[in-house]
Order: sequence, then structure tokens, then C-alpha cells
Amino acid sequence: MATLKQGEFVGSLDCGTTSTRFIIFDKYADIVAQKQLEFPQYYPEPGWHEQNADEIMDSCNTCIEEAMVALEAAGYTKDSVKVIGITNQRETAVAWSRKTGKPLCPAIVWDDSRTKNVVAHYEHKLADTGIEVNGEVKKGEEGIKALRHLTGLPISTYFSAIKLRWMIQHHDNVRKAFEEDDVLFGTVESWIVYRLTGGLEGGLHITEITNASRTLLLNIHTLQWDSSLLKFFDLKDSILPKIVSSSEVYGKISSGALKGVPIGGLIGDQQGALVGNKCLKEGEAKCTYGTGAFLLFNTGADIVESAHGLLSTIAYQDGPNAKPMYALEGSIAVAGSAIKWLRDSMYLVSSAAEVNTLAASVPNTGGVYFVTAFSGLLAPYWDPGAAGLLIGLSSYTTPAHIARATLEANAFQTRAILESMKLDSKTDLKHLKVDGGMTNGDMVMSILADIGGFEVIRPEMREYVFHFTSCSTFRNVVWLTIVPLVGLPLWALLSWRAPPSVFTVGTSANPRLSQK
Repeated sequence: MATLKQGEFVGSLDCGTTSTRFIIFDKYADIVAQKQLEFPQYYPEPGWHEQNADEIMDSCNTCIEEAMVALEAAGYTKDSVKVIGITNQRETAVAWSRKTGKPLCPAIVWDDSRTKNVVAHYEHKLADTGIEVNGEVKKGEEGIKALRHLTGLPISTYFSAIKLRWMIQHHDNVRKAFEEDDVLFGTVESWIVYRLTGGLEGGLHITEITNASRTLLLNIHTLQWDSSLLKFFDLKDSILPKIVSSSEVYGKISSGALKGVPIGGLIGDQQGALVGNKCLKEGEAKCTYGTGAFLLFNTGADIVESAHGLLSTIAYQDGPNAKPMYALEGSIAVAGSAIKWLRDSMYLVSSAAEVNTLAASVPNTGGVYFVTAFSGLLAPYWDPGAAGLLIGLSSYTTPAHIARATLEANAFQTRAILESMKLDSKTDLKHLKVDGGMTNGDMVMSILADIGGFEVIRPEMREYVFHFTSCSTFRNVVWLTIVPLVGLPLWALLSWRAPPSVFTVGTSANPRLSQK
């Protein structure tokens, strides 16, 4: 048997909405080994989307173990992985028992819309009772502005505190545990870190700052859980995790193939993609097209409060003592999931890749338009009651027209967000960096360029969410010495070897799309 080599690698664990991936990178950001697994999704009622937190964790453990086997097969020892980082689907809410370490109920996924009545309750409370801020009660429009100022967010089914309130109200065991102070609450990275670091045996209960900023409970100015918000949403701070930065050593993995390896980076997946695309300067933007689509615009050290339906959010915090960077965000609930719907529910295609081929077979949609509001509309409309709409059908309509209309729907929603960003930032975007699985198709990128009226820049490696976790963890290990400038983040130095693809206006062969 050949002697295994000793390497110096970084592991990156991404727990997305539908799958988990663990990738092992070398110092040039080349992939050495990897494993990806889908995990089950549950849709028990219209508008509901649940996951089993134990199944999420099982997929993480399996991906790690099998990637480590692949690492040895590639000729390297397991201890070549020096540190890992974690990125995750945001807003998905997990509640588990402090006493048992077990989930108390199914996790409620970020795009779940069952909480409309909870939203209506707190909107009514904000209008009539108001929210107390610094001893002063703010009601009505003042209350809405006060809450947006504290959190950067509107009250919506999208955010984690609303999901937690639903759990408490509708699951007896969660309500009982909440009353007995037996609940530990967190987003997905919080749950994964808790389990990786030991669970009941000393597991850490922490949450990273960009994920915390998606709960409706974080004051994005002070970077702390806010007592005014906790009181308003009828919650208590004892159930909440400790807030940590995006880049520091939090603890070590307690068991398995990575036992003793430190966890050195955490970040929400969309913010990870922002950094991975090197949108580090004020005015730079990216959009990730996965299950949903998420457009983030770097606003630097300043919080820009949107007047046009966007979110003010934390982009990243480069260490526990660093100042945070902020962003404007526009979120689209349905992007790649619309293609999955064409495949799994409508049977128009047998694979996601076929959608691009089918759409390219016709020069236009034949008058068909598709509003993919499967769980309401997020930015910039914030309409939880919106429903999907497919219009313009005729005897002329074919599956190809519907496929193309699905791709156009994604582009129209992106353009609506960019128009809002232009108004808020006073910046006219000339190009948009993109990533995510949906960007693999040339046709969808060409349609996006035409409808948006800007250049679309697609990197060779589409899954940029991994690049942050590998980059942020690099900074926390003394063995890596490739950063030549003191204090300069590694991710600012990375340059990928393959040039990006650029899609310009007019490349979809449909001139009507580029008309503004």
C-alpha cells in the first residue's frame, strides 16, 4: 500500500436547502475531495416546507465521512484537513431540547409560508400596541420604521422569530419546553455546530452574525439581541445562542473523521457567496440562483435603510473585534425550485438541464408569462398572499414556451430588485456577478442579461458559497502563510484560474427582452 501524503487543506461544509456538500480545498482553492447528498423535504400542507433536523445532521456527517474516505483515496492522510468552515441555508428555524439535545419539532424552512397569521398578529400589535424602544412606545407607521431601523427587516413569514412563535403556539412540547426554559433555538449553522462540538456533551450553542441578522431579534447597530425586540415578539434571551463573528475559531469537532479539527468560519450562504464573488467594495453586487435567488449589494460600513422594499442586512464580520460590513438584499423565494416544479410536478422535463435546451428551442415565450409566487412574493413586494400565475396560454403554447417563461420569470424578478437597489443606492449597476446551480445554463444567463439590461458575469466555479468558508478559515490557522500583506483578508487575494463567462444584452436572440 502506498504511503499517504501529508497535506494542508481546508474543509468547507455547506448545508443548503435541499442538499449538503463537504468539499476539501487546497491552498489554491482547487478541490481535492468532495461529497454531496440530498436530504428529505417535507410538504405536509400547501405552503408548508419542513425538514428533519436529525436528517440534516445525518447528511452532514455522511458527507464529511465519505469525503474523508475520498481524501485518502486521493493519496492524503485524514489529518491533512486542518480546519473547516460552515455555511448554511438561512432563516430556517430549529428548536431543540436543552435536556435531551433532540429536536422538539420539524424545522421550518425559510420559504415556508404557514406563518401568515402570526405575521398578521404582530403587524396588528405594531399598529395598536406598538414597540417600546428606549422607553418610548412607537405605534403605526412609526412602529414599522422603528422595527425596520433596529433589524433592517419587515415582519414577514421569511424570518426566524416568526417561525419560532408558530412552533411555540402549535407544538405542545415546544410550548412546554419554552415555559420550562428547556428550548435551545437557532438557525441551521447553530444546530450543526452544537452537534459537531458534542451536543449534550459540551456542544456549543452559538450563532454567526449574518445568520442572527435574519431572525428579527438582532439589533444590527449594536450587534446584540435586542430586549425591545424580544419583548415585542414575546420571547426570552435564555433560549438564544451566543452571537459570534464570521471568522474566528469557535471550537473543535468532537468525534468522527475530523475529531479535534477546529471550526474556524461560519456564514449564511448568501453572504458567503457575496464574499466568494469578491464583492468586497461598496457598490459591488452578486446574485446567487439556487432554490431561490438572492441579490446582495455591498454598502460597506454603513447601513442603508431601504425605502423601496429591500432588506438591510449584515454582509460579514471579519473577526470578533472587527467592524461589520453591511449590504442591501433582495430575496426571491422561487428560482431553481420553479425548474424543479416543471420536472417533478408538471413532468415537462426529465432533468433540470433540459429546461435550458427546451427554452432555447423557441425565440420567445409566445405571449406566456409566469409569476412563480409559490409561497408569496418577497422583495420588493412583500406579499405573502400572492399565488403563482401562468397566463397568456393559447393553443399555440408548447412546453418550450412555458420553459422559457419560467426562465424569464427569474430575470423579471431580478430586474425588479435591481431597480429598487438603484433607487436606494443611487448606483446604476453595469454588471452583475452570479453563481449557484441555476447559472449552469447559458440560456437562462442570456435571458437575464437581456431583461436586466446589464452584463452578467458567471465564474467557472459556480458554487461560490464554498469559497467564503474556505477563505475565512484560512485566516485562523498559523500554518498558512500565503497572505503577504498584514491584515489583508485572504479572499481579497484569491484569483481563479479560469476566466468567467460574460453574457451581454442581446445574446438570447430575443430583442424584445432588452427594451426598457
